[in-house]
Amino acid sequence: MKHPAIPLRWRRTLRRIRRPIRFGNLRRTSPISDHWGRDRGTPIDRWYIERFLAVHAADISGRVLEVRDPGYVQRFGHDLARIDILDVDAANVRATIVADLATPESLPDSAFDAIVLTQVLQYVADVPAAVANLARALAPGGVLLISVPAIGRIGRSDVGVDLWRFTPAGLRRVVEEAFGVNVAVEAEGNVFAALAFLAGAAAEELSESELVSRDECFPVVVLARAVRP
Repeated sequence: MKHPAIPLRWRRTLRRIRRPIRFGNLRRTSPISDHWGRDRGTPIDRWYIERFLAVHAADISGRVLEVRDPGYVQRFGHDLARIDILDVDAANVRATIVADLATPESLPDSAFDAIVLTQVLQYVADVPAAVANLARALAPGGVLLISVPAIGRIGRSDVGVDLWRFTPAGLRRVVEEAFGVNVAVEAEGNVFAALAFLAGAAAEELSESELVSRDECFPVVVLARAVRP
């Protein structure tokens, strides 16, 4: 006698029973780390950013601009003639330029050989205006190295001021509007790296193969190199 077909909803239930998901340490409603994993090691987004800057270290020379502090310029730069620090907060004693990136002409014109802008644009109200301002501030042939979050938690002190997340296509569009075709955009991350980053795991807790595997549908950070014509 032929047995009746198993209803679809039962077949799905059977598949879940046969292949259960084991969430382990991720079965929680609070993060493993409340500091992007910094208290456990290197934040996963920073692992990608620092690898990107190391690849493009040759661009970081001459007069260079960085936001808030000169950490990455000092680490990856060479033959540095001058380092300028940009901050919207005048209380930053390191700042040589106090300005809002979104304010047109708030940066000196054609002044910089390179600009290192990591994880900043999510705080800027008018992103196209900021990128146009950065393009104008570069000397001809100058390079902008930029990173933006595609996924990530909001810092507890950043609620209300952290405004945006970016896709590779979105970043490309806004940067190409200011720089034309001299733009290369790449995304880093995969579903596991994204889950680990959101949970607060550190890069050291993932294998290199788990970090370098790329899936364009699950970017953690988006990176761009743009050259002023």
